[in-house]
Amino acid sequence: MSKPTKLHHLVPLLCWAVYCSVLNGTMFNVAVPDIARDFSLAPSEVSWVITGYIVIFAVGAISYGKLADNYPVRRLLTIGLLLFNSGALISLLADRYPLLIIGRLVQASGGAAIPALVMLCATRYAPPEQRGRVLGAVSATVAFAMGCGPLVGGLLGGYFHWRWLFLLSFATLPVIPLLRIVLQPEPVRPGRFDLLGAGWLTGGIALLLFGLTQRQLWSPLLAAACIALFIRQVRRHPNPFISPTLLGNQPYRQGLAATFLAMGTMFGLLFIIPLGLREQFGLSTIGIGLVIFPGAACGAVIGVIGGRLTDRFGCRPIASWGITLLAAGYLLLLAFGQNPVTIALLLVICYGGFSLFQPALGKAVSLTLPSKQTGVGMGLYNLIYFLSGAFGTAVSGGLLELFAETGHDSEGPRAILLLMTVTCLLALPVFRRMGLNSETKRSQEP
Repeated sequence: MSKPTKLHHLVPLLCWAVYCSVLNGTMFNVAVPDIARDFSLAPSEVSWVITGYIVIFAVGAISYGKLADNYPVRRLLTIGLLLFNSGALISLLADRYPLLIIGRLVQASGGAAIPALVMLCATRYAPPEQRGRVLGAVSATVAFAMGCGPLVGGLLGGYFHWRWLFLLSFATLPVIPLLRIVLQPEPVRPGRFDLLGAGWLTGGIALLLFGLTQRQLWSPLLAAACIALFIRQVRRHPNPFISPTLLGNQPYRQGLAATFLAMGTMFGLLFIIPLGLREQFGLSTIGIGLVIFPGAACGAVIGVIGGRLTDRFGCRPIASWGITLLAAGYLLLLAFGQNPVTIALLLVICYGGFSLFQPALGKAVSLTLPSKQTGVGMGLYNLIYFLSGAFGTAVSGGLLELFAETGHDSEGPRAILLLMTVTCLLALPVFRRMGLNSETKRSQEP
């Protein structure tokens, strides 16, 4: 099967899986107030419905990327989708918050296969001059799902119950037999997976985020110990979870740093907006979804356009415009976000900036990698992408609770928006230091 034909069959099918996966992650944002009410949870506690999912999702993303070097993509996607639906079933039946979290973590361990392997297919099979277009289609799918998530979550959660949201995950089940038809059989290649390294890294990230949200001194200390053990494992394992040689690529490191700074702010925004709309304006779950949907729908259209613009004008100007637009959206929300209508309009700016820089940044990172490092390199990119979301959500939840404890509830969202503006602007010089040569040279290396 030729490369264009393979992409032609794979991309629509995988985009549907991406849509369902992202929908599952984002539609729970509007349900967070209801989940907190049902289980009597503080903001820092209920944030783990989102944060815990993202942590496992992030580590799973690079894990599937590494496993794809040894195991057939078809098999990995099948396992991932089965785990994704099994976790949905556990969560649907959960009657206690810990069991709900377990179900979400199982879901995340399977759902992580979807974006990781979609990115791998885009960078492995699409030539550089078409890569932005493919990543733009994925970005548009992500943006549209991020918009539909709050709306679908609002409708189901408002008219029925937030547990009904898990039923939508089962829409990915028909993808399994179709993928097994479209994807060609591949041989199993020899190699060892660094399971211990993955475990130390996951533990370190989870403990660090727990410390941020719960403000416990012992948690960061244990996180540091886990990270130290992870570094030791990386140096000793013949095929480490994250290759030290990969991080020796300076433009690639700059791209990862820019990704962490910029992406985390958007995840934080999607966490605080539903809570703010409920607490400040008393909106229903449906109303929250209706406020968020227009921006995300526009973001889906801009994502397609942004991918084409990236192929035509290059990664640097499009990503720079997107990051600047996103920071401007945060600043405008801080200054003028005084009612739901204004917030809905300003979210169009935020989603537009996000949808511009996401495909441009993804393509820029992919082009810094020699072809032999594409799989693990894009897996690490996915790790940083979703890890930034976990930090953005956890920090936002912790700050909201901190301001609430001091009696300044209304100042919490404003402080978070200011922090996100500054963080987003810091990503701009970091990205620009990647250099122009990364757009043309490294991707051609063997």
